[in-house]
Amino acid sequence: MSLRGKNAVTFVLTPDRPRAQAFYSDVLGLLLLREDPFAAVFDLGGGTVLRLTDIEAHTPSPHTVLGWQVSDIGAMMAELRARGVRFIEYPGMTGPDGLWTAPDGSAKVCWFNDPDGNNLSLTEG
Repeated sequence: MSLRGKNAVTFVLTPDRPRAQAFYSDVLGLLLLREDPFAAVFDLGGGTVLRLTDIEAHTPSPHTVLGWQVSDIGAMMAELRARGVRFIEYPGMTGPDGLWTAPDGSAKVCWFNDPDGNNLSLTEG
């Protein structure tokens, strides 16, 4: 038996589900599939779901917990900025706009936080 080909479930933790749920729905535009006493469940596409789960004492870690592959990172960044998203500048790594480009130009990545400080990313390439 293998997990190959099975649909993935990812979890993002929050101490304030209504606030985080509004961000994932209204700002990021994710489709809310359902809610239960333990999580708000969003469709990430391709059979993958996000469970936004209540953890009262959650402390976000500094690493990326969820990211999206996009075809035009500049356009997506502009759209998210218009919705209030602030991209993270990592001095010495990203430009002032928060965009990192691989030395060979093969990939571009940016990072931003949800309302709880969970680190999210976009990748092109």
